[in-house]
Amino acid sequence: MKKVFYLKTCDTCRKILGQYDTRNWELREIKTNPITEEEVEDMYKISGSYEALFNKKSTQIKLQEIDPKALQEKDYKELLLDHYTFLKRPVFLTDNEIFIGNDKANLGKLKEYFFSLKED
Repeated sequence: MKKVFYLKTCDTCRKILGQYDTRNWELREIKTNPITEEEVEDMYKISGSYEALFNKKSTQIKLQEIDPKALQEKDYKELLLDHYTFLKRPVFLTDNEIFIGNDKANLGKLKEYFFSLKED
């Protein structure tokens, strides 16, 4: 399995996707094709946390008057399934690895992953 979950309107997602050869990846635009419960659970199995998948900068937090400090793991899962903006993005998912979001550490790991593919 090789999937990328992204937003086509997100400049950061487009920039990151443009850096890598994703021809053999399933590209999922999450606004038009929302993530499924099974996919969220696949992400959870590797990340070990629904919170790690959650975008705490989502505009929906304010709109829905959500207190992020009061959320539990089950709440994060429900919110991830409720609205596409709650997923931190992009998410690159393989059978045994996950790269979540656009922070510097994650992007470094993603770069190493794609570099290792070239060596194979």
